[in-house]
Amino acid sequence: MATLSRKLFEKARELIPGGVNSPVRAFKAVGGEPLFFARGAGALLYDVDGNEYIDYVMSWGPLIFGHAQPEIVRELQEAAKDGTSFGAPNPHEVELARLVVESVSGIEKVRMVNSGTEATLSALRLARAFTGRELVVKMEGCYHGHVDALLVKAGSGVATLGIPGTPGIPARVAEQTLVLPYNDLDAFARLAKERGREIACLIVEPVAANMGVIPPRRGYLEGLREITAKHDIVLIFDEVITGFRLALGGAQELYRISPDLTTLGKILGGGLPIGAYGGREEIMDRVAPEGDVYQAGTLAGNPLAMRAGIVMLKQLRQPGIYAKLEALSERLARGLTAAAEEAGTPARLTRVGSLMTLFFLGADPTDWTTAAPADAKRFGSYFHRMLERGIYQAPSQFEALFVSLAHTEEQIDRTIATARETLKTMRWAPEA
Repeated sequence: MATLSRKLFEKARELIPGGVNSPVRAFKAVGGEPLFFARGAGALLYDVDGNEYIDYVMSWGPLIFGHAQPEIVRELQEAAKDGTSFGAPNPHEVELARLVVESVSGIEKVRMVNSGTEATLSALRLARAFTGRELVVKMEGCYHGHVDALLVKAGSGVATLGIPGTPGIPARVAEQTLVLPYNDLDAFARLAKERGREIACLIVEPVAANMGVIPPRRGYLEGLREITAKHDIVLIFDEVITGFRLALGGAQELYRISPDLTTLGKILGGGLPIGAYGGREEIMDRVAPEGDVYQAGTLAGNPLAMRAGIVMLKQLRQPGIYAKLEALSERLARGLTAAAEEAGTPARLTRVGSLMTLFFLGADPTDWTTAAPADAKRFGSYFHRMLERGIYQAPSQFEALFVSLAHTEEQIDRTIATARETLKTMRWAPEA
């Protein structure tokens, strides 16, 4: 391991729980110790020892234009000159809200917050107030931030580290969350028939991306929309990962379905901390000070994040942007699939747009039950061999690869060639 990264990690473990500020970063699922990064440029990351990597984490999704995108950097430099925080209204939050409402079909009004977790927490509270009900339905393996009610059978770091989803959460809180298999419409139909009058909302990742990328089955999202509408249940799409990445209007544009509420995060700030929740006007008007559902944030609508987000969303409106992203993603997906087939590796690549996962499985996963058996040990070996060759991926079998507009065809092809070489060596490796 790089010398300076090791020294920094040793010091970090004395000062920070586990040495990291977010669990998956610790490399526990793949073994070894995390790298510390000094800078990024385009699709490249450089660690503190000066080593270069092609990055497919992209800050876990939001860097759709890559690291240190010049227009965003210039806007931030200008914004900082005017002040970093006001704790008061500023014109940029109005402009970003306008762009969000114009882009996302399910959002008529939007409230800015500081993270995806804050967005989902607020959306749940709002749905409960709007319906006068308490029960929440989520899908096993879907992750919606570290909200008490939503850590039950969650994905992302909870799935990666194999830890229980509810320590520290009162049993009475966990009991208000009903968990169903993702992609099982019949299970929700039965539950809604039995307990529909008790259910405030159903929250779902329209494309599951926190147990690895798992697409919705044909008719699944449409069925959720129909059943929730029938029983007056608020349908919440968690688009923290899919928002603005699969299309300008997110997954709801791709699948042509409008939820009642939408949660956003990550990408909306162009790389700065941000979140948002929005939806139908009659629901959003319950939020204080317009209504009686309290939610607040001193840094919400932060001028730096707002200005970065405005630049990012305006750039995403340029013609051909999503076609280019799709072409790059398809190139990588096709190449990784071929590399696995050539090596005789039992693997399945799942993809929706610029999100994809190479599962070390013998069959396509459709939910957490079928994704969980993926060979995490084999993935750990693959991860480290790719890392040694300059390819940086999420250190977990159950996370996504993120392709950005900064990736070049040459970088994609280098990644494929590296994967081909790596998988062929793993075929004979004792630990594989």
